[in-house]
Amino acid sequence: MSGGKSFDEVMQRFREIEFHETFDMIVAIANGGIIPAALLNQRLNIDIQLLKINLRDVQQKPRYDRPKLISPIDFTFKDKTILLVEDRVKTGATLNYAINLLKDEAKLIKTFAVNGKADYYLYNEDCFRFPWIL
Repeated sequence: MSGGKSFDEVMQRFREIEFHETFDMIVAIANGGIIPAALLNQRLNIDIQLLKINLRDVQQKPRYDRPKLISPIDFTFKDKTILLVEDRVKTGATLNYAINLLKDEAKLIKTFAVNGKADYYLYNEDCFRFPWIL
């Protein structure tokens, strides 16, 4: 099983990662960022908000030619330091779209991905399977 990680292995990385900022809130890119955001919330104990952006289906095929906000932003983030959480970063399109939605009002945005390039990430592997995907 290429790229397969056990839940315990991934959880150990969640416990060990060091953040260099103090965040006011976690913003999860839904749906993929919800589970990682919940795990980070357990550790950091800060509020989670959802940013509902839809680009890929469950088979990871693009639904649209570019990311799309599918529900209005219903939380306040003016002058907040945000940890923006995604499960997987491949092209960076969804993450960059989310940053552009938040950057004018947020004080600071740092990105987190379970897998892929972000300010903070646990893995950066071509074939990565999330242990919580059914």
